[in-house]
Amino acid sequence: IVVWLLQARGRSKSTLHRMTGQAVEQKHELAEQELTEVKDEIQRMKEDSEQTLQNLEAVIEEADIWGADVKKAIRDFEKDISTISSKRWRDPASDSLLGYMEEKNCQRDLLREKLCSKNCLLRGYKKKLQQQLLQKEQLGETIREVHLQQLQVRNALHQEEMAKKNQELMQLKVTSGKIVQVFNFYQRRLQDTMETSTSLMKNISQRKELLEKIEREAALVEEQRAKAEIFNQQLQMQLSDYRVPSVLTYVQKKMAVADLEKSLKAWERKVAVAQMSLQSCRRAWNKIKMSGNQH
Repeated sequence: IVVWLLQARGRSKSTLHRMTGQAVEQKHELAEQELTEVKDEIQRMKEDSEQTLQNLEAVIEEADIWGADVKKAIRDFEKDISTISSKRWRDPASDSLLGYMEEKNCQRDLLREKLCSKNCLLRGYKKKLQQQLLQKEQLGETIREVHLQQLQVRNALHQEEMAKKNQELMQLKVTSGKIVQVFNFYQRRLQDTMETSTSLMKNISQRKELLEKIEREAALVEEQRAKAEIFNQQLQMQLSDYRVPSVLTYVQKKMAVADLEKSLKAWERKVAVAQMSLQSCRRAWNKIKMSGNQH
């Protein structure tokens, strides 16, 4: 029994060491399975002991019946011998019979003593088995109480661990919620930035087209201005070589000069407007590039 308990305790310790790295539910199931195995083992030992006791009781009962039969036969035989001994006469045959019967009587006495000794031994063995069975039952109750206490302690530890895990889970859920909120915020911000970037790219494209158009117009105005200057120089040269024309020619030339001066002033105004528009577009372009670099 002690060896079995030590082995069971060793198995229990090894099982507990294996249970350390497992989940709470698996630990609880293994503990219940181990307790069930211990209970089954105690029940099997109890059944075996009861069967042994029944066999011993049957042997003792048979020995008691046999001893009673022997005692009855001895009493009958002694009664017959006393009857024969009370007679006056004897013969050799009766003496031989008496000797034979006395020998058988001695053998029966020895057998009776042997059976009595065996009966005493069997009764002592029965008492010993009953004590062992009682000890096993008490030991089983003790083991069950110990296992129950261990299970209660483990259950309390597991409940505490589960509470900690639940608290950690709640904290993780709260953290996850905050992370989701931050993610949604930055996602909306990214979407707004993408929309702003798309709008800026569209605006930049429009400004580029406008700048190209202004540059083309500025180039055209510059070309026309250059032509006007050349024409003006030619007019200046003509004026330097001027001779008094006729009145009609003078009037015509004067009108042509006035028209040319008006055209020159108009073109100068166009060039000034184009230059101002070009500078404004360049400033807008620089601002767009700076804002694009910041994003």
